[in-house]
Amino acid sequence: MIEIKEVITRKQRAQFVDFPTKLYDKCEYYVHPLRVDEMKLFNRNKNEIYKDCDAVYYLALKDGKVVGRIAGIQQNVYNEKTKEKRVRFSRFDSVNDEEVAKALFGAVEKWAKKNGMEMVHGPLGFNDLDREGLLINGFDYDSTFEEQYNYDYYPKLIEKCGYGKEIDWLEYRIFPPKEINERVKKLSEAVLKRFKLRVVKEKSKRKYIEKYKKGIFDVLDEAYSTLYGVVPFTDKLRDQIISQFKLFIKLEYIITIVDENDEIAAFGFAIPSLSEAVRKSKGRYLPFGFIRMLRAVKSKKNKRADLGLIGVRDKYQNKGLPAVVMSFIIEHMIEEKFEYCETNLMLEDNLRIQQTWDNFDHIQHKRRRSYIKKI
Repeated sequence: MIEIKEVITRKQRAQFVDFPTKLYDKCEYYVHPLRVDEMKLFNRNKNEIYKDCDAVYYLALKDGKVVGRIAGIQQNVYNEKTKEKRVRFSRFDSVNDEEVAKALFGAVEKWAKKNGMEMVHGPLGFNDLDREGLLINGFDYDSTFEEQYNYDYYPKLIEKCGYGKEIDWLEYRIFPPKEINERVKKLSEAVLKRFKLRVVKEKSKRKYIEKYKKGIFDVLDEAYSTLYGVVPFTDKLRDQIISQFKLFIKLEYIITIVDENDEIAAFGFAIPSLSEAVRKSKGRYLPFGFIRMLRAVKSKKNKRADLGLIGVRDKYQNKGLPAVVMSFIIEHMIEEKFEYCETNLMLEDNLRIQQTWDNFDHIQHKRRRSYIKKI
């Protein structure tokens, strides 16, 4: 018999966060989220995400042993934006047991109905920088630090619970050429000159963040506002995100394009892959995880990069700026002799950004899905 427990006690919190580590212990493709960040989810008084959200967390037990987990998130800003009554499911992990999955989803659906909601969809997080999308193709490829891996039996479990496709995301692997393409470089320079734009050059990461952080998030909010699942970032959440990632960002892999008034027109960044470092530490920051991650950023032996976000202001859409951003990143990949770059998730109907990859040698190797069910 399956027993569902709401996560309340300190022990249950640890069980919720640590269950995937045990479930994927022998999986070579899985990359753990940082345990310290996951534990912060339960600090409702200090975590900025709860300003606009409510959430619930459940464990599934069988014979006293944890066999699954799930979270439910009511994203109020997104519901106001879409004029719908939805709850997101997140952090679903389970053994390959249909009874366990049905019990977990049943608990979230009951919570959603209690709150007056009409649909459950996901997997989606609190915001667009949280892990999202269920892997449905590409199970034999390494996960990145920023994305979630899952076993190949997950889609069937979710579909057995009455969920169907709402939308998919695609992921790509980009291979840099052996040398810089002078034609592409000249085209990029021509685009910048035509629209009176320039690339920012800063030597101090601290000064760069202080000067441009607001502009970067403003561009993100503007460029991504109409996309599926996206909500704007509050000022405190912006600061929280920066504090989490600033140590692992290299200025060499950030391109910031500004106009004549020093306002950001577009930006993009990549980071050296943290996957192996995080995997070795099983998501634990201390005592050695932090050191391994810093070494991964600085190491010349790290031959893989993960593409972060690319943002372009509305007034510069369809002007070729995403290609300019990628050309800059590819140029630095060539200089550092990286073998390939993993893209982030892009919606299957976002043809404009997908066409950017036509300029480079690439493969489309992963697909993720968001499911939905009316309750």
